Amino acid sequence: MLTTSEEDYLKALYTLTEWEDTEVSTGALADQLGLSPASVTSMIQKLSGKGLVNHVPRKTVALSPSGRREALRMVRRHRLLETFLRDELGYGWDEVHDEAEALEHTVSDRFIDALDARLGHPRHDPHGDAIPAADGSLPVSQAVRLDRYTGQRAIIDRISDEDPDFLRRAAAQGLVPGASIELPYQLDYIEASLIWVRGSGSK
Repeated sequence: MLTTSEEDYLKALYTLTEWEDTEVSTGALADQLGLSPASVTSMIQKLSGKGLVNHVPRKTVALSPSGRREALRMVRRHRLLETFLRDELGYGWDEVHDEAEALEHTVSDRFIDALDARLGHPRHDPHGDAIPAADGSLPVSQAVRLDRYTGQRAIIDRISDEDPDFLRRAAAQGLVPGASIELPYQLDYIEASLIWVRGSGSK
């Protein structure tokens, strides 16, 4: 059994590497979790002892195969709960993240599997992020960040859910997963880095 904190660490580590193919330092993980580097280092040592992460002291930390499985289990919970809150309870897509964060540690895997079936086995959450299957598999995405995209026309694939205010502004402009946009689109650099797109001919 993992503690709530351990689950949060594994999910945060996965989130940092899901869309950016970069090495993660304990400092970056501390920033993601809003904790001190010393606290993060202590927890990473604990997770390493359990075989859940691979850690090079003062350098990088990465999920082990067993750590990745646990992280994806939590990601699956989180994204299915977000989808349930929007589709069944009428939450806005800017409201579901924090609520799902609170709920994901309190429900069982059986509940999540039943919720998945009730929702019709959705493949993506309200923000366009892929929902892992029960076996941990994920569909492959060809999406790239909007500020790095070089085409003339694109389809929005996913939008970062870290800033509720940005989600509200994006929705007001029709910038939601599945929407087609012509480029260049008038967004500042920071906002463009929160949107992932794919070419209009790709899936």
